Amino acid sequence: MLGQTCRKITGSLNVSPRIEFKRYLWRNSICQQKIDITLKYTDEASGSIANKEPTLYEKFLKNPKSVPLITSRKLENCNKYRQPRQAWLETLSTVEDHKLGMLDLHPDIFAVHPRLDILYHNLRWQEFYKKIDYNWTPSRGDLDVSGGKQMPQKGSGRARNRNRSSIMFRTGAKPLGPKGPRALFYMLPKQYRVQGLCTALSFKYAQNNLHIVDSLEIPTDDPEYIQDLIDTRFWGFSALFVDDTDYMPENITYALAEFPSYNILPVYGLNVRDMLKHETLILTLAAVEKIEQKLLFHSSRNKRSSRFSMDTRYDQY
Repeated sequence: MLGQTCRKITGSLNVSPRIEFKRYLWRNSICQQKIDITLKYTDEASGSIANKEPTLYEKFLKNPKSVPLITSRKLENCNKYRQPRQAWLETLSTVEDHKLGMLDLHPDIFAVHPRLDILYHNLRWQEFYKKIDYNWTPSRGDLDVSGGKQMPQKGSGRARNRNRSSIMFRTGAKPLGPKGPRALFYMLPKQYRVQGLCTALSFKYAQNNLHIVDSLEIPTDDPEYIQDLIDTRFWGFSALFVDDTDYMPENITYALAEFPSYNILPVYGLNVRDMLKHETLILTLAAVEKIEQKLLFHSSRNKRSSRFSMDTRYDQY
């Protein structure tokens, strides 16, 4: 509509052919610029599409083995009304974070209700586990004083005391004072210990500080490799590596020896204090299997096989 109106106005005006020719060239130049811009953006769009990284589905269509698969584990004694939790399976073979797959975690171990009182009881138990009270006060027999009377029985106007070891004197004996050294060790009930481990593991999983790897094997024993790996994956300033056995790989043992905040621990030494002290918890797949097996067995058992004693091995409880 606007073009027809412009043509009518131009026709009514007696415009010279030279001006019309200039307008014709100007219109052609504008159209050519539009065409060039359109082609340019079309080429850029096609180039960006060609250089765009393919999605996981496109990778799966090209090569099914190149994409991590979601694997499922057989979970024992799992409540049908609770969904299992899922976590990525990673590897320490490369500095970059490559996912090997996804696995299911037992909800009764890694998704329990947060109980701060259970954590408090476990931390207090571990604090007093090796603590010894050395406070000691002497009795009347322990004081090195004369056994004779200080003064005559009568005639001095003073109290009838026997000797300086009497409890009424400031420098005398203490009848009910502490008699150290005394061990403050006590055994926390089994159910509190099991619930404490489950609560700590659930906290780490909920905070996204729980990582599962296939093994603790690394290609080199250079400390810079493990430092670059932890910095690249944002695992924090302290990390705890847990395996199912105490025979740790040689490379990771030498690599972590330079860092006091990175520690290795077997499954039978896993405790609440170490899990809360370290920012990141790294478990091997074999360690996850053993932890779930042990905790599920002790959480469902309602009778102990033997009474606890100091001669009994601690890993049996």
